[in-house]
Amino acid sequence: MNSIVCETSRYDSPGCEAGGYEEAGPMIVAADGIRELVRGNERCFLEQMKPLVRQQSILLDLRTVERIDAAGIATLITLYGEARDRGHNFAVCNASGRVREILELVGLDRVLLSHILVQSSHTGVHFERPAA
Repeated sequence: MNSIVCETSRYDSPGCEAGGYEEAGPMIVAADGIRELVRGNERCFLEQMKPLVRQQSILLDLRTVERIDAAGIATLITLYGEARDRGHNFAVCNASGRVREILELVGLDRVLLSHILVQSSHTGVHFERPAA
C-alpha cells in the first residue's frame, strides 16, 4: 500500500491577503504524490490532514491532483467542516482544470477555491493573484 505524503511548511507572507486568514497566512500543504483524490486513498489523506486543520488555517495546494471523485469531494467538505468548527479556514488552490470543473459543478468553488496561486521555485514559495 502506498502512503500519501504531504509536505507541510509555513510561509509568512504579509502581502498575501487571503480573506479571513491569520496575519501570518495559512499553512500551505502541498498534496505532493497525490494524483487522485478518490475512494481508496481518501481515508489516509483525511487522517493526515485532520490534525492540521484542527490546529490552524490550511491552504491545500492541489496542483498534482488530476482526478477527484465523490469520496474526494466528501473529504474536502469534511476538512472544511473540521477547520470551521475550530475557528480556522480551509481552502484549496491551484486545482487543475478537471478538478476545478468538478468543484464548480458541485458548487464548492465558491466555498473552497482560493484565488491565490501558490508557485514553487528554487527560492521558495510566493503568492500571486491571477490577472483579472
